[in-house]
Amino acid sequence: MTGGRRLDAVKRGVRKGGAGAKAALGYVADRIIENAPRIPVRDLATLRGQFPGLGPEELADKLVAGAANSSATVGAGVGAAAMLPVPPAMPAELAAEITAVAAIELKLIAELHEVYGLRPPGALKQRSAAYLTSWTEERGVDVTKPSTFNGALGGRMKRELRQQIMKRTVRSLPNLVPFMIGAAVGAMMNRRDTKKVAEHVRKDLRTRQIPWDALPELPPLERPEELPAELPKELES
Repeated sequence: MTGGRRLDAVKRGVRKGGAGAKAALGYVADRIIENAPRIPVRDLATLRGQFPGLGPEELADKLVAGAANSSATVGAGVGAAAMLPVPPAMPAELAAEITAVAAIELKLIAELHEVYGLRPPGALKQRSAAYLTSWTEERGVDVTKPSTFNGALGGRMKRELRQQIMKRTVRSLPNLVPFMIGAAVGAMMNRRDTKKVAEHVRKDLRTRQIPWDALPELPPLERPEELPAELPKELES
């Protein structure tokens, strides 16, 4: 089966409620939700220390470029490995790429909120839920509306997020299957998709941006648990 036909088959399976495809996407969505609070996020003070002399837009540009490069590396690595004649490994490789790219983009979104002075209130789990919603909807967290991020990852919110993540994954499938087309193109597509997500979120955050000199003093962000082994080590930087 060609790459295009395989992709069409996956999409048809999901849309028709195919148990296998839905179960696979559900598993990936659950892994993304579980991993979210374990992704290290640099606060504004740390970012300004690592990139001295940069203003908000320049700093945001740096973060987007770094995340796009990380996404490209994931795409190239999975794409190259998948060129080998081992078809049974492909679904696992695809799941690994989706969760890795999601983690890279979630870290980026969280750090963009720091840069634009819009850290959501609450503890680690509340903020993780807010960033998951931001990622699935490709827009910033509205800190003036607590209903958009309160409730951490409770039962109802987790179910809603799971559905949103599954819908987004189906929508993004053409950008998440580098093994169908090879490493080089897979890397390019992942880089492009991460930049697109960042562009949408930044556009929204700019409308509510708080200048650095107007920000209250914020506490350092908590350090999460150990990074899950399945996620790229670059996330620790």
